[in-house]
Amino acid sequence: MSGAVFLVNPASANGSTGRSWPEIAHRAAAAGLDGRALLSDGPGQLAGLARDAASDGASLLVVVGGDGTVNEVVSGLLPLAAAGRPVPELAILPRGTGKDFVRTFRIPAGLDEAIAVARDGEPRVVDGGRAECRSWAGEELTAWFANIASAGMSGAIARRANDSSKALGGRVSFLAATLQVFPRWRPDLMRLTVDGETYEARMRDVVVGNCRYFGGGMKMCPDALPDDGLFDVVTIGEATNLDLVLNMPKVYRGTHLPHPRSRVFRGAVVEVDADTPVPLELDGETPGTTPARFTSIPGALRVRAPRGAPLA
Repeated sequence: MSGAVFLVNPASANGSTGRSWPEIAHRAAAAGLDGRALLSDGPGQLAGLARDAASDGASLLVVVGGDGTVNEVVSGLLPLAAAGRPVPELAILPRGTGKDFVRTFRIPAGLDEAIAVARDGEPRVVDGGRAECRSWAGEELTAWFANIASAGMSGAIARRANDSSKALGGRVSFLAATLQVFPRWRPDLMRLTVDGETYEARMRDVVVGNCRYFGGGMKMCPDALPDDGLFDVVTIGEATNLDLVLNMPKVYRGTHLPHPRSRVFRGAVVEVDADTPVPLELDGETPGTTPARFTSIPGALRVRAPRGAPLA
């Protein structure tokens, strides 16, 4: 398949991707999916490699890694899309621990099945997201996402999970981090503005969903449509530890809404602020804190998914 470029994160899946890459490449080529491979040397490098591949005319970028790897790649492509420039289609061979982005599109976790989708899948339009926030050093920062952003407790959970080895997989790592952070996290007075309408309350979290899953399989935004130009915004209010115990299974199933301690909004521009800055999470990464502004970039990406499959 001419025009394809593999963007590989050898460190994904606790380093097993690097060790397995020769076998992955062999199986992809045997299935008729081949092209040149670019392996990253460290965090953040794939954004530049994706941007360069797009500028060189690549027609397909095959992302080999997890949610963080996908975030790096889209962070290279979304500024181009926001400027009106064409970007390549994306295909994903999931190799990370969370696999949250691919869940929405039913992209299979099995290697041979994922290769088949990367080769023959149906391109689905996916909106992008731009986040304007404050870095940990206190400077203004622009970052990008394609799956889910959030502000509050989930930022602290993502930091704790990312500091762990994730050796037991994404679901266990994020669940363990949630159980550690939730009981100690105190709701902040937060101001949420969605398309100009403001809501103020004490909240643990504000989740801004372009897609449906985060945190290792939590279906937090079960009705989000990745191609409607809007975010689904779910707030978590002053929930108790008992609420967590009773509702966690429902969150994984996506049946937790409606809930008396949550509200749901929908809009293209979302602003979040708090009396005390709270941490952000973008596709599992933790770039900084509030105040933050999230803006949808409609139709920015095209991601190959199983043909005819509904969203999960």
